[in-house]
Amino acid sequence: MSSSLLPGVTGTGRQVSQATRRRNLGVVLREVHRDGAVSRTELADRMGVNRSTILTLIAKLAATGLVREETSATTGRAGRPSLVVRPETGQVYVLAFDVAVDRLVAARVGLGGAVLERRETVRPRSQDDLDEVVTVLADFGGALVAAAPQGAKCVGVGASYCGLIRAADGKVRLVPTMGWTDLDFGPALARRLGLGLPVAVGNEAHLGALAEHERGAGAGHRNLVYLHGDVGVGGGIIVGGKLLDGDEGYAAELGHMIVNPYDGRPCNCGSRGCLEAEVGESALLEAAGRTGGPLGREGVRAVVNAADSGDAAAREALDRIGDWLGIGVANLINLFNPGVVVFGGMLSEIYRGSVPQVGARVKGGVLPVSRERVALRTAALGYDSTLTGAAELGFAALLTDPLGTLGA
Repeated sequence: MSSSLLPGVTGTGRQVSQATRRRNLGVVLREVHRDGAVSRTELADRMGVNRSTILTLIAKLAATGLVREETSATTGRAGRPSLVVRPETGQVYVLAFDVAVDRLVAARVGLGGAVLERRETVRPRSQDDLDEVVTVLADFGGALVAAAPQGAKCVGVGASYCGLIRAADGKVRLVPTMGWTDLDFGPALARRLGLGLPVAVGNEAHLGALAEHERGAGAGHRNLVYLHGDVGVGGGIIVGGKLLDGDEGYAAELGHMIVNPYDGRPCNCGSRGCLEAEVGESALLEAAGRTGGPLGREGVRAVVNAADSGDAAAREALDRIGDWLGIGVANLINLFNPGVVVFGGMLSEIYRGSVPQVGARVKGGVLPVSRERVALRTAALGYDSTLTGAAELGFAALLTDPLGTLGA
């Protein structure tokens, strides 16, 4: 990558050269972090630099303990072993946290995206407060850091939160399912962790969309719609490879798109007939007559399994919920013309159980030119889409300026 591709870099020739080199180090590290193993030649081709430049960049990253070179299982030209660059997964890591409505998850995630260790606990619904959440996560984080190998370095902390997050400062402005407002979650967790690192906070569905776009079912697609089920329904939209975040970070609240305005179910947001109200956990369990049974993933999965086993009430409930889900998906495809729609969280279970209903609505309600290439997929990262997105928040500074972040 030449300095001409780096807008905003100004100063003397030496300053520009140093800034360019530091940026290029970030580009190389990002490629290796995302793909896990990349050859020298491929890295040089992607960046548009010569062999000498790429060797210098790789050597610098290796000297700082961020990458290593090793022989690939495949051979290079003329039968020679091919060298590939890999991330030093065990030496550099971030802490990633996922605050869902009914569970709390923490993980130590190595460079390259590997979950090295995790902690998880059930979160009683509507029975805890900010201090309780922070206490649990800080204890998890402390245990994960203590268990890391000697010499391993934590370079960032990211958190996924089930609420509306203000992009400017990461404040949790609203948690509709809890009724909480204006929580300084990130600063509170940073203080309790005591690592001297800020906690970057993002909306769970936005982070899920980014993770699936980079590492999951949406890899290779420039335009993606991600629907996330976690008691309610959230959304993330990737347009031209970038997250559609809105003016302050509250964009893509797809769960509050009204699909049934006349006799719709009441929603936590105060409206009626929102997509969340018609396809969320409560709607499914009530329709299946299972409100007294297990909730969350277990409850949703039980309905899907019962429908597969011939339970008429479960089958009817899934058909109904799937029809509303299909209406929402059809609207989104017409609006955004995505290459792929990804169903994450509990919606991955619901979609699996209602593929015909969703497909019928897409076939009947989407413009032919928009539906001819769109793919409907469940999240490749499973329930870890949001946790993976949180980890990417934690790695953001390192991948932008590796030397600056490490103080090298």
